[in-house]
Amino acid sequence: RAPWVCPSPLPSARARGTAVPAGHPRGLPRLQSRGEPPQDAGLPPRQSRGEPRVPPASRPARGCGSGFRAELGLSGGACGCPLYWKAPLFCGAGGERTGSVSVHKFVAMWRKVLLSCHDDAARFVHLLASPGCNYLVQEDFVPFLQDVVNTHPGLSFLKEASEFHSRYITTVIQRIFYTVNRSWSGRITCAELRRSTFLQNVALLEEEPDINQLTEFFSYEHFYVIYCKFWELDADHDLLISARDLARHNDHAISSKMIDRIFSGAVTRGRKVQKEGKISYADFVWFLISEEDKKTPTSIEYWFRCMDLDGDGALSMFELEYFYEEQCRRLDSMAIEALPFQDCLCQMLDLVKPRSEGRITLRDLKCCRLADVFFDTFFNVEKYLDHEQKEQVSLLRESDSDGPELSDWERYAAEEYDILVAEEAAGDPWDEGYEAELSPAEQKLSALRTPLAHRPFFEAPSALGAVDLYEYACGDDDRQPL
Repeated sequence: RAPWVCPSPLPSARARGTAVPAGHPRGLPRLQSRGEPPQDAGLPPRQSRGEPRVPPASRPARGCGSGFRAELGLSGGACGCPLYWKAPLFCGAGGERTGSVSVHKFVAMWRKVLLSCHDDAARFVHLLASPGCNYLVQEDFVPFLQDVVNTHPGLSFLKEASEFHSRYITTVIQRIFYTVNRSWSGRITCAELRRSTFLQNVALLEEEPDINQLTEFFSYEHFYVIYCKFWELDADHDLLISARDLARHNDHAISSKMIDRIFSGAVTRGRKVQKEGKISYADFVWFLISEEDKKTPTSIEYWFRCMDLDGDGALSMFELEYFYEEQCRRLDSMAIEALPFQDCLCQMLDLVKPRSEGRITLRDLKCCRLADVFFDTFFNVEKYLDHEQKEQVSLLRESDSDGPELSDWERYAAEEYDILVAEEAAGDPWDEGYEAELSPAEQKLSALRTPLAHRPFFEAPSALGAVDLYEYACGDDDRQPL
């Protein structure tokens, strides 16, 4: 594992004044220990050592539906909708502008929705989308997710760390588009929403008090891992990372040629990548999930785009050799004899079994149950060596596992979360519940950290605040699935 880097400019990670390992983003609360039920938002929080102190429940943010529920006499979801549709319903009826909604106005709005929208996917898109749009862009999810942060009992501990609300919201939005937006267009349509499990997960928010059980989109533990990994790489903490920063991920496991391809625009969008050679936190979310789970459709598309140098929709033997050359050099530097390219190529062709001789298509890799082995062979030396230690039979057995088995990403996130929490706990003095006092040097550093700690993480062109989200080009080629 890569060592912790320079101290974070953010406030303390737990109780104010406790020591934290140098690379940990100060002020980022952790959740309870794994398996421990979330604290009831209506009860005073336990003050056991090492757990974040939860403040009294704050007043619901405007638009969360308090006035709406009062006037309609509702205690939960409205019109048969799940509870966490309340913010879209409230805003859809004009509550965001007026602060309250009359029964007459709400009923008129809901009748209009029912006349034009015939299922939950169409209604959800109608409520969140801008007027005249039949699709959702990233900014459309902000008020909905802010309400989840403000009112879900599993996130009540986060109320006192408001500077991390935008980080969590950005993470969830990227995960939504990563999973749901199969066209890579940056626009989620009703059809894509219907084919996904997103609305089922929204409904589960009401039933599941432990936010970490919703691992597909909303897990706080997953956000914690992603953000801490980003913070380790962001050496100057400007919320952007360069190719040199990204190359340090997992102790330089990924080849420099692949790092260059990530920054080439094959899987990233926005002016910062092309002009400044840096990617944002939102880009990093896509990278980390794709890197740690190469079996999902989106991750296979992600790495295929990177390896397809000429963009012709197929991997040629030249492209495979281009990436394998660096793998050979790295193995040689480790005193490990690498397979000649021709031998490696025969193995990979047997593994993928492409339909056309001499070219590997995206469909070939999606049909192959060992796409992760294929990709790691060409640009991740650490994982390549891990695969080499396993027999192919055991790899196939792992890929065939069904049911409650964790995905590669879920397994990685669970392991890393436990490691990060243990490293953070190792920095805490055994104070029997008393907070450690800041040293004079720490007091000066804390004063310097304050401006950045409250710096907006994203920017939005609306009254909601400003949000710098993952931007997509919306050209015709991006709207077509790979």
